[in-house]
Amino acid sequence: MKKETSFSTKGNKTDLGPLIINRMLPNRYAKKVGPFVFLDYVAPIIKEVINTNGMGAHPHRGIATLTYILQGEVEHFDSAGHTGKIYSGGMQWMKAGNGIVHDENFNYDSQTNSKMIQGFQFWINLPAKNKAESPAHIAIQADQVPKKILQDNAGWIKVIVGNYEGLSSKIPNYSEQFLYHIHLENGKQFSINLKDKIEVAAFLTAQNAILNDAEFQAGEFVEFGRKAGEIEIKNISEVAIDVVLFGGEEYTEPIVSEGPFVMNSLDEICVAYRDFYAGKYGQINNK
Repeated sequence: MKKETSFSTKGNKTDLGPLIINRMLPNRYAKKVGPFVFLDYVAPIIKEVINTNGMGAHPHRGIATLTYILQGEVEHFDSAGHTGKIYSGGMQWMKAGNGIVHDENFNYDSQTNSKMIQGFQFWINLPAKNKAESPAHIAIQADQVPKKILQDNAGWIKVIVGNYEGLSSKIPNYSEQFLYHIHLENGKQFSINLKDKIEVAAFLTAQNAILNDAEFQAGEFVEFGRKAGEIEIKNISEVAIDVVLFGGEEYTEPIVSEGPFVMNSLDEICVAYRDFYAGKYGQINNK
């Protein structure tokens, strides 16, 4: 049986310097999908100038951030001394844990001739027991991302987070969670079965697609019901399409989100701000 659609939305658009950001999660219908509490989509855009000053240093506590760059180059700095640079198709994960300040440069990929930028940033909520852990950072290049060719050369699937048919991401799992990048050639389809009580959503990048017999537009965020069932993706376009499918088990602990912090109570949010202003998150010294 195919899963029913709960809702679809196109999110809110904002500009961040030269970048066009579409905030897909949270939205007016949902505050989370499994452990995922935030999703910004950096829409395709040409960037002519290399930025070395960062997008603006800011703190986090209680979450892990995940940047997945489809096209472009992202350089990371943080107050724990971690640095890293990923290129088109790469991803980087940062556990904020008990507090960190970080910054990123989003630029075109210096290893290619393209000046296009396109990508995602997710926030993954940490269980209460992990929110007090020390910060960590992992940078993964495109050739290190687990990838599988689909049957009948229908396309491919990349495992950004979680597991799929013997493939496992290097990103740590603190709960049952998954994030897949599905690439389908024209006229092809892909199906996946998900068990009961798993929260799941899809995001369509540049082309329309058929999800469980209903057509959705490029730029739409689509969430499905929690009953066990199948999600079928069909490509009706004349070109290849890309779909991001993500979710996981329901997060049952209280969630209080305020600015860059995601904790379990308002008191913990107040402490997070107090510690930040007291300088306990450190400073970025290696830029």
